[in-house]
Amino acid sequence: MADLSAFPITRRWPARHPDRLQLYSLNTPNGVKVSIMLEEIGLPYEGHLIDIGKNETWTPEFLSLNPNGKIPAILDPDGPGGQPLALFESGAILVYLAEKTGQLLSADPATRYETLQWVMFQMAAIGPMFGQVGFFHKFAGKAFEDKRPLERYVAESKRLLGVLETRLEGRDWIMGPYSIADVATLGWVRNLIGFYEARDLVDFDSLTNVPAWLERGLARPAVQRGLESPARV
Repeated sequence: MADLSAFPITRRWPARHPDRLQLYSLNTPNGVKVSIMLEEIGLPYEGHLIDIGKNETWTPEFLSLNPNGKIPAILDPDGPGGQPLALFESGAILVYLAEKTGQLLSADPATRYETLQWVMFQMAAIGPMFGQVGFFHKFAGKAFEDKRPLERYVAESKRLLGVLETRLEGRDWIMGPYSIADVATLGWVRNLIGFYEARDLVDFDSLTNVPAWLERGLARPAVQRGLESPARV
């Protein structure tokens, strides 16, 4: 059985199943990328809920795994060479899990890089822009008298949705076959029109391909399980 005692995070969040991949996360749009991926590929894992509302990502134990203080992060007892591997950044984790299992990322070099560009599109554009819409539309930013920041991020989010709409023309999924590009993006689009309450703001219902893609994605059993993991207690 793997010995994870050298990792300080296991002192605060003990591993009941140290032979399984350890997930430290919360079901935010970034967090669910990894839980959905784990459910899709069927890799056994143990989820630990990290309460960002209680600043648990800033504890010494969590920072020992991710010095950037963000979820999600993983600890794989069976990493490269059979040695434990700690990893943070959701995009890096998706690539790692895809390559570890040979799933949801093509082995063909050209297709692989094309898939990765869409993962980076989510991380560099969709995530940051949609998150700003959420801040300025629903949270503290809505009290700002100057509405230009909200207008800027709404306009950019609408543009990004348009990029996705064009990409999905004639495709069920971003790459044709389901891939880590979809896993990375589904939670963010869901959050934008749901939790962030920006459906009308970004004219979501004027689109055709993106809503159909989101509906297909949310109908996947693994996606539904991943959206609820780690379970809240």
